[in-house]
Amino acid sequence: MAGENGNAARDREETPLLQDQRREGSNHESEETLTSRGVHDEERVDEDGKANQLVGTRRIDNMSISKDLGLIEITASNISIITTTQSRIAGDLDAFANANWFTSTYLIAMSSMSPVTARLAQIFSPRNCIIVASILLAIGGIVTSQAKSLTTFLIGRAISGIGGAGILTMSFILVLELSAKKKRGLFIGLVNTGFTSGVSLGAVIAGALLPVTGWRPLFGVQSPLALIFGVALFFSIPKSFTSGHKNAGEGSIGAKLARIDYLGAFLLTGTIVSFLFGLSFPKVLWIPIAISALLLPLFVFVEVKVASDPIIPVTVLRSRGALFSCVAQLGIMAARWMVLFYTPVFAIAIRGWSPASAGSILIPTNLGFAIGGVLVGWLHIKHTGSFWQASIISYFLFAFTFLVLSQISNPNTPAPLYLLAVFINGACTGAALNYTLAHMLHLTPPSTHYISTSLLATFRGFAGSFGSAIGGGLFVRALKSGLETGFEEHGGLAGREDLVRRLLGSPALVKTLRGDEKMVAVNSYVGSLQRLLLSGAGLALCMVLVQAAAGWKKGELVKEEQDQALVVSQVGSGRGVEDDDEDWEEGLENGV
Repeated sequence: MAGENGNAARDREETPLLQDQRREGSNHESEETLTSRGVHDEERVDEDGKANQLVGTRRIDNMSISKDLGLIEITASNISIITTTQSRIAGDLDAFANANWFTSTYLIAMSSMSPVTARLAQIFSPRNCIIVASILLAIGGIVTSQAKSLTTFLIGRAISGIGGAGILTMSFILVLELSAKKKRGLFIGLVNTGFTSGVSLGAVIAGALLPVTGWRPLFGVQSPLALIFGVALFFSIPKSFTSGHKNAGEGSIGAKLARIDYLGAFLLTGTIVSFLFGLSFPKVLWIPIAISALLLPLFVFVEVKVASDPIIPVTVLRSRGALFSCVAQLGIMAARWMVLFYTPVFAIAIRGWSPASAGSILIPTNLGFAIGGVLVGWLHIKHTGSFWQASIISYFLFAFTFLVLSQISNPNTPAPLYLLAVFINGACTGAALNYTLAHMLHLTPPSTHYISTSLLATFRGFAGSFGSAIGGGLFVRALKSGLETGFEEHGGLAGREDLVRRLLGSPALVKTLRGDEKMVAVNSYVGSLQRLLLSGAGLALCMVLVQAAAGWKKGELVKEEQDQALVVSQVGSGRGVEDDDEDWEEGLENGV
């Protein structure tokens, strides 16, 4: 940041988030290229290394506190807070069989609304969107904390998820617009790090406060905090701030709203929700899965033939490298979320840890995630080109950690060994994500890098929904079968049906049992977790093949696709495709 001329910078409000110390001495691009990329906009000054938009140092500091230490932490903690409070919530709401939806509802709402919030930011400006997102997060917290039934609780979680989608989307827009070009990748990495820390701390703090406050205040306190940080961020962002969309100011609001792919968003959300709904219950529901199978081709048809600004651009859908890379990352991250959701369950039900101690198991695995990504970015990804072999190896090592975890998830494993295993799992995940992104940039033409990386992030966002819903359904089905079989063999199931129902959603109940009932419960949880982790290993191994199928040849576009990609990238982002190529490659070097 500009420290030497701080006072002048504050007066002019023209200090970038982080000025590049290595200013470009000259512009190597022709006037024709610059014109085609639309960089004559006065506020876009990337060519000399500055940020796209310049604001004062004091505003930057206020934004960082409100966004990174406030709203992002609240949004991320909402994911993991359930892992240590699930038992108490399920008991109060009598929702033991549906406990896996506590997190799934939040994640589905957040990931489904992310593409729409990005479009809305181009119409109403990030400044207005961030305050609306904060209000939604606050409303969701109030509804959740006051819920007397499962339905009301899930409605509150969905509202919070929509608000979280807006906050995360606006956070990335702020970083892209207010950081110097050569440092955008680093700041995107810092946002991801803040999100990861929120996931870790949310479970720990919730577990520590649960015995003192109960679960309702944990959600209720989010409301005033979200409003305070949201209002602070709103007033920190200048009125002139935009999303960077080249044509953001053109046309009426009605015309801009009409360009949003509502039908595509509805069909995509319906496809995912129906599919996950059918697989998340103790018994597989085939009707929702059939509905999902009908909605999917409709969604593809709308994206290809109907939508003028599709959620998933046709150019990327036709790219084997991009599509397989996205599917592979979806599978890998879905398996990863199984670890994040169910290792605290292992600690509570099998090891008998307190909720606070169980939540702390997420700290080493998320630390490993950050270290793994940074190390490969720092030591290996220093150039463009194919990372096919590295991607395959990192995916395979990731799958191997699941095999190890499945074998050591029992009451006799030393705690340090288990913590080391989840740390390595996190490190392999961080490395795999970086290699996948680097390799996809090699596979796709430079003119599609912006939309390709956006699509990769979208698939990664959906992974949490898949991991929690499908993994939760598999875990509950295995647990229910194990409990019923175990009780049949030890005194009979008669009179224990309610105990089975409660154990499905309350791992903390295990340590209150005695004798054969506790033995059956522990063994059932061990067997269920091992089956879940083995399934995660199988999924990861399948993703090795999917990633391998992405190929290693550098992607090129035919003339028709070049024209389409150029239009999409310019209209969708307002910045030149070469700029984004450099931004993401620089980000890879910084371990993003």
